[in-house]
Amino acid sequence: MEDISPNVEVRKVISECFRTITSPSDNENVVTALRTLHTFLDEVPRGTITPLPLQQEEFKRSHYTRTLQLLVENIQADWLHSLPAGQRAELWDGLFLRGPPEQSLLVLMEGIRRLSPSTSLDLLVSITEKFLQNGRLSELLSNYCLEAGPSDSPQFRETLLGRIVALPDLTANKLHCNNKLLFLPQQYYPLLATSVLCALERTCRALKDGTNCTLDFVARVLGKLCIQGHSGVIMAAMAPKLSERTRSDMVWQRICWKLLDNVPQSCLESVLTGLVQNVTGPDALGRIMGNLVVNNKKAQFVITHKLLLLQFRLENQVLRTILGYLAADKDRRQLLIQVLRSLSQTWANPSAVKHTPVEQQLYVSKALLLCVSLLRDSELQELRSELLQCLLGGMHSHLDSSVVRIRHMGMVVGECLSSRMDITGTRLKFEYERDEETQELLSMMDPVCENEPVLENGDDVPATNGSPSTEKQSKPELMNNKPDSDLDSDDELTPYDMSDDQQLDQASPPRYLRDCLETLMSSEDPERVELSLRVCEALVKRNVFAAKEISVQLTKVLLHMEDKYSIKDFLALRLAAMVALTVTDCVPVTQYLTTEFYSLNYSLRQRLDILEVLCVAAEELSKPITDHREPSVVPPASTALTLSSYNTDVPWQQVVENRIKNKTKYLRKGATRPPAKACPNRYAPVAGHFFFPLLRNYDKPQVTFDMLGSDHLVLGKLIHTLGHLMHLAVNAPIATQMGRALLDFVWAVRYHVDQTVRRGVIFAVFSVFFSMPTESLMVDLGELLFETRTWLADVAEGDVDAECRSLAVQSLVLLDKNLKNQLRHPKALTFE
Repeated sequence: MEDISPNVEVRKVISECFRTITSPSDNENVVTALRTLHTFLDEVPRGTITPLPLQQEEFKRSHYTRTLQLLVENIQADWLHSLPAGQRAELWDGLFLRGPPEQSLLVLMEGIRRLSPSTSLDLLVSITEKFLQNGRLSELLSNYCLEAGPSDSPQFRETLLGRIVALPDLTANKLHCNNKLLFLPQQYYPLLATSVLCALERTCRALKDGTNCTLDFVARVLGKLCIQGHSGVIMAAMAPKLSERTRSDMVWQRICWKLLDNVPQSCLESVLTGLVQNVTGPDALGRIMGNLVVNNKKAQFVITHKLLLLQFRLENQVLRTILGYLAADKDRRQLLIQVLRSLSQTWANPSAVKHTPVEQQLYVSKALLLCVSLLRDSELQELRSELLQCLLGGMHSHLDSSVVRIRHMGMVVGECLSSRMDITGTRLKFEYERDEETQELLSMMDPVCENEPVLENGDDVPATNGSPSTEKQSKPELMNNKPDSDLDSDDELTPYDMSDDQQLDQASPPRYLRDCLETLMSSEDPERVELSLRVCEALVKRNVFAAKEISVQLTKVLLHMEDKYSIKDFLALRLAAMVALTVTDCVPVTQYLTTEFYSLNYSLRQRLDILEVLCVAAEELSKPITDHREPSVVPPASTALTLSSYNTDVPWQQVVENRIKNKTKYLRKGATRPPAKACPNRYAPVAGHFFFPLLRNYDKPQVTFDMLGSDHLVLGKLIHTLGHLMHLAVNAPIATQMGRALLDFVWAVRYHVDQTVRRGVIFAVFSVFFSMPTESLMVDLGELLFETRTWLADVAEGDVDAECRSLAVQSLVLLDKNLKNQLRHPKALTFE
């Protein structure tokens, strides 16, 4: 019964003040009522009676929110606008800025939501801005860090949490273009991160003073901020400060551990992702997180699985931070070994190599090499058999891929793993291009950057140890310093200048095509073989009739020819010669090549060469003949200048004009050549000989060749070649038949697991849309057209390969354009 009288007294005073505010008789009474309400807050104006502490607590707990709501309801009263600006800021604004910040913030946000655009809304917005500028947000969070903090309901805290996190969205939806700069996400969220740091600072001081604290509310605020997509901004402001604070203060480390431990499980992934991206290194991450990955299953799943295996957007430094954090403590090294097993299994999985993007495979390869570089020798010996199994299976899967980048990844990872394990003293060694990607993979085996500055102390080492260059320089100086050195008289003779000498060739190149054929067939002299191969293309083009007599025989010899003598540019020379034969004697050579493509006892290299020859030859046949170039109509400037300078009969005005013309640079002139003459397309009559024989036996597996099975590299090249042949047949009479046959062929392999085959299929479909007339598309392919469009839309949306998605989008655009043109102009052709 002792506590009843103070509460009753507070209610009586508050009720009297409310009546005065709602129905004032004059402004003095309102000012007195406002001053009375101020007495229940911590800061009391002078000349007033201070209430008892119990009465102040009762007012803050039970009446403060209602007081602020009453003020917002009477915000348009006449007495408020008649108050001077200073008095209104002290009495009216002060009630919002000096009481419990959590209640004040909720009333302000609710008032902003309910009021329409007016001066009253502007007043609440300015008070909210002052609320943030005066550090009330950090005070709010600090109050909830104390165990003796506000005693409110869970519903109240959830509402408050939503208002704190979504304040920029709420104000933007209400104020639109009149929003304050402080309410924008770019300024508000760094301010909120600073408020969280201030609250943690006060918590640290309270713990050192022996006060019990809790971080539950602050952890929930941090989690909700990160899960809504603001983890980058928040952690960019917090992570460096936390790293600095935890460097020498154990209390700060425990605060960070407890803060992350109290983050809700649904938000933990977002918090940890932002943290690892903004922390300075593995040591700092270990101080901030502690052994959270050991004690928390969700954190363990995020760090060891989700960030390493289910995405590929993290940078190399983040990978070093995560794996270095796992390797830094003995309790976490078991997780490092677990991660290594998972990465090795994923890297060696054939299905993952085929169905995951190249970027993700590169990411997994980097993580695998980093894990191996962090292992101790004892741990490496225990995992030797598992790594060897991973090496063998993964190398086979990567080298079997048709994508060059994937094969290079397999080579680099194989070299690094074999070097680290040192299998029987032998190491794998591959030949590949040292591009930026392979150099990045190789750098993963290097130690972390934090250990590199140790080498700075050895700057004077090269000065003490004599280098070979200094030794070589010192020897001539010693010899020159010898006074009694005997010089040979022959040294004074001047040597002959042999810079322009040329080595005489022992063999001369063949001048006849049959001699070239005989040399390539039977000669064992490397020099003669090289000379014959180099002049073969020119002889074929020069002697057309002779080339037609032996075209098939010479093509057979070139196709089976091997680089036994390591001839420079061997593949390019052989290809050029076979292309020249195909162009010169098109039908017989094409029939031979297309027949041999499906024959037995040919290597994959030879089959790929056949496709390359057909593709290049068709492209050359489709171009106009430009052997004899006509001279330019305009004479050279030097000639005109010479004639005008030596012609004395020309007037001086014309001489000056000619000189001006000769020294003037024209950005664009008229036609300096006559218009190109029309010439027949040499490819159109023979396009069927190139195209249709390649569709003959693709579904018949052989002992050494299964195109629909394991030899998907040849299948992808074949589809690309057919698409290119179709593209070159644009406007040809046979284009319609070729397009129908090509669509029937590629439709069966459109869902192939290999991305090279899928790229070839989309390219072939694109070539069909490009080369066939729109009328033929609508009439002959009407049934497949809409089904093809649906398939292309699925590929553009969900294929794992970026190039497949890009090609599908281009094909969709071309198809829609052709269909619209046909519907708009039924008699118009697709391309003019």
